[in-house]
Amino acid sequence: MKKYNNIQTFDQLIEVEHGEIGSDSRNKYEESSQMFIISEMLKDARKEAKITQQELAERTCTKKSYISKLENAKGNIQLSTLIRIFEMGLNKRIGLTFI
Repeated sequence: MKKYNNIQTFDQLIEVEHGEIGSDSRNKYEESSQMFIISEMLKDARKEAKITQQELAERTCTKKSYISKLENAKGNIQLSTLIRIFEMGLNKRIGLTFI
């Protein structure tokens, strides 16, 4: 508990929990966080479109099991596949921002 005594910001907490920016543990944390965000966006967009995982898989020439893995942040996805799922399967556009 002592390591949490002087924490005043969320960034400080993340650093204590996952290491400094650029460290292997921090990079792994950041990657899994981004995958979680993508998985939630995918799940929300699919539900908004009122289609099943099976229907999305059929529209995008993938498998239902793959869609399920992505929605549960368990899969690894190529950018081209992500674009195909959102654009062909969900009729959504993807925009990328680099910071």
